[in-house]
Amino acid sequence: MRWSFRIARVFGISIYVHWTFALLILWVIYIHWSQASAAAAAQHRAGVPVTVDPFAQTVEGVLLVCAVFACVVLHELGHSLAAKRYGIPTRDITLLPIGGVARLERMPEKPAEELVVAAAGPAVNVVIAAVLLAALIATGSLDFSLGLFQAGGGFFSKLAWLNVVLVVFNLIPAFPMDGGRILRALLATSMDYTRATAIAAGVGQALAIVFGILGLFFNPFLLFIALFVFIGAQAEAHAATRRAAVEGVPVREAMVRRFRVLVPDESVAAAIEEMRAGLQTDFPVMDGGEVVGLVTRRELIEALAGGRGNARVGEVMRRQCLTVRDTEMLADVLPRMQAAGCTALVVVRNGDVVGLLTHENIGEMMMINAAYQRARNHPGAYVQKPAGFPEGIDRA
Repeated sequence: MRWSFRIARVFGISIYVHWTFALLILWVIYIHWSQASAAAAAQHRAGVPVTVDPFAQTVEGVLLVCAVFACVVLHELGHSLAAKRYGIPTRDITLLPIGGVARLERMPEKPAEELVVAAAGPAVNVVIAAVLLAALIATGSLDFSLGLFQAGGGFFSKLAWLNVVLVVFNLIPAFPMDGGRILRALLATSMDYTRATAIAAGVGQALAIVFGILGLFFNPFLLFIALFVFIGAQAEAHAATRRAAVEGVPVREAMVRRFRVLVPDESVAAAIEEMRAGLQTDFPVMDGGEVVGLVTRRELIEALAGGRGNARVGEVMRRQCLTVRDTEMLADVLPRMQAAGCTALVVVRNGDVVGLLTHENIGEMMMINAAYQRARNHPGAYVQKPAGFPEGIDRA
């Protein structure tokens, strides 16, 4: 994720903090300092000894936030290590003000595996809360009357109850929380994955509407949660539909077969003219018969805007974008494409460049796929499908 900074590496997984996390720390400092200062002033006005130290309580508040997010990291590591058990690596973990995000290379394909991976995170917080609560009860220091987001109070009691809150919040049966994925995994044991996702997303959006209504009357923060849940459920349903649409379809069925290739010595201005002359916006760059990079519309426009129209294509092209074989499955290639941040991939066959894979052409293939399916449902309709149509689709 952009504007994130790596702070650690655990079990081979890089842990990042997004810069917006600093805003949370500043908010915590403001809240604790204001509350503690007001309490100290009230004691002073009452003529009693001042026992409230604003500095100490502010430091304790910041440490509590850091401790909670350490528990969030352990939560995400729970997901990551459970996924690793099924051969799914984790790219990284990023901490945001609203929580943590573990980016898995792919989602588990079997419902039982997804259930284990989704439940592993909350299970970590259950263990943390249980250990803290047991220790606090054993020492007689458990406090039931704490304001979790107020200055002062028992540090470890707050930490224990906040882990309980994390468990309850994450088990809400709505995407993108773990509860939504657990619900989908349970549904997917008796129906197809896409329908299970649609039902789980519908449940999540219904809960989002409930949160939104409650937020209007009770707590405005629930409005934020409602928006977060509604958008997350919608995105998950879209991703599942997209995956189902490309399941079993090889790259060769979606790739562009007619395309222009550039060489590193061509100028940016010449590449811009090629882009203007046709529909192609991303160009493979080849040198001596080998693919050495890919230049996209974004690089070309940025170079032109920066007064580098005479620069060589080789100076502005991307070198890290992947090549894929034409026989690979789109469902496997799309996650790699998104992870690399590439708008296009060069398609090869036996070392030769045979096509270009872009998001636009994948979308077009999906629309054509859907149109053929709808056409087949018209009584008496004759549908002549072109040669090379995805083999996974029945021919009329």
